[in-house]
Amino acid sequence: MAYPLSTKKRIRQAGKHRQRNRHYKFMLKTWIRRVEEAKTKEEALKELPQAMSVIDKIAQKGIIHKNAAANKKSRLARHINSL
Repeated sequence: MAYPLSTKKRIRQAGKHRQRNRHYKFMLKTWIRRVEEAKTKEEALKELPQAMSVIDKIAQKGIIHKNAAANKKSRLARHINSL
């Protein structure tokens, strides 16, 4: 099937964006996992600020919605309070 030039460009751009978003989502999951798998409350509290920062940056870039970011941060705080 023949694609117009604008469609080819859109396909290239979508590929780049997909790779970039994938990187950020993996980073997000990694930081959340670090906080959740901390053995003590002190360890979790050490990891929490960095995790919150990563969540905020990813939401700011538009990779996840700001409300989704707020939900993730709230969930992490509840998890730490339950330790």
